[in-house]
Amino acid sequence: MIAVATAERSAMRIRALIADDEPLARERLRSLLARHDDVEIVGEAANGAEAIETIGELRPDLILLDVEMPRVDGFAVLEALDPEVLPAVVFVSAHDQYAVRAFEAHALDYILKPFDEARVDRALSRVRGQLARSAGTSRHVDPGLLSLLEELRGRRRSDRLVVKSGGRVVFLRTEDIDWVEASGNYVRLHVGGEAHLLRESMKNMERRLDPSTF
Repeated sequence: MIAVATAERSAMRIRALIADDEPLARERLRSLLARHDDVEIVGEAANGAEAIETIGELRPDLILLDVEMPRVDGFAVLEALDPEVLPAVVFVSAHDQYAVRAFEAHALDYILKPFDEARVDRALSRVRGQLARSAGTSRHVDPGLLSLLEELRGRRRSDRLVVKSGGRVVFLRTEDIDWVEASGNYVRLHVGGEAHLLRESMKNMERRLDPSTF
């Protein structure tokens, strides 16, 4: 294996996690990332739910996040993460033109399938710069990523919500929610005899839930 030489490489290692439902895509990304001796692949996830749990456990510096995963897509994974501790994100997309437009509008990095060595190298170069700016301080969150997250939470109508309960990820069907109340920076979702906290504003919850039901 020949490590990629770059003037931008810092002494710090980048702990990366790959989240993609296609085994061949994960294998290809592993191969491309292995060319960079400052990148350590700390984990993989084969679906969105697994990605949310693994990110919470491993706290990677970087996520290579597939947009088009079944049931829980990359956008839903992003929405489920705490916006105050978001890692660097490079989105992976096959052909989702909406996704590409969203990334470009918010100046976020993405790579298209099939993966190209030069494109992956450029994405990693940008990640190095972002992480270098936050070295020795609290993690710098890309403002474009926060902007996209706010847009997603304001526009996407949801038929299920992803919440964390008892250390695990739970999927709630919105049709099963009895009522919602504000709780500081969170909302409390009442489902049967249980209650779940979700980091969300009541205003965005109104947008995400079907007005014919709520």
